[in-house]
Amino acid sequence: MATEQEQDVVELLMAQHNRIKQLLEQVRTAAPGVKREPFEDLVRLLAVHEAAEEEVVHPTSRRVFVPDRIVDARLHEEDLAKQELAALYDLGVEHREFDQRFRNFAQQVVEHAEMEEKEEFGQLLQQTSQSERAALATAVRVAEATAPTRPHPGTGESALANLVVGPPMALFDRVRDAVRDWRTKSGN
Repeated sequence: MATEQEQDVVELLMAQHNRIKQLLEQVRTAAPGVKREPFEDLVRLLAVHEAAEEEVVHPTSRRVFVPDRIVDARLHEEDLAKQELAALYDLGVEHREFDQRFRNFAQQVVEHAEMEEKEEFGQLLQQTSQSERAALATAVRVAEATAPTRPHPGTGESALANLVVGPPMALFDRVRDAVRDWRTKSGN
């Protein structure tokens, strides 16, 4: 297995797609009392993953001649996913409509990931060098470190929107995450 410095962006994103699919399945099959934790893990992973793709991967895809219509379609899907993920988060895993809405959401997320893998990742492999892909992986990790941990629909799905709005929202989200984790551990 490649070290973090050697791992290329496609390997990193594919590993994240696999983890997302695992979490989708865990949430889908979890008993009501244990659904919240994998759902919150999924929310965090999807939020940072999509923000990094919007900041780093999609702009690079455009530069390596992935047609705009393909990148625009992925961005549109990500925007819709943010909206639905935020709605599911607000709804809560205990709500009677959660499971059905989540199943539809999960299917859309998997289809989106498969389209990225098919239409963007192959071009990145063909059109960029290993060192460029390793640098892109580093850029994705940096973007993820400063990305919000919750979906924020309405903030846009562009690299610029993520760079301007992302860090303040990330700080807010991470403080909220720390308080929630503290409450969970301390029983408050």
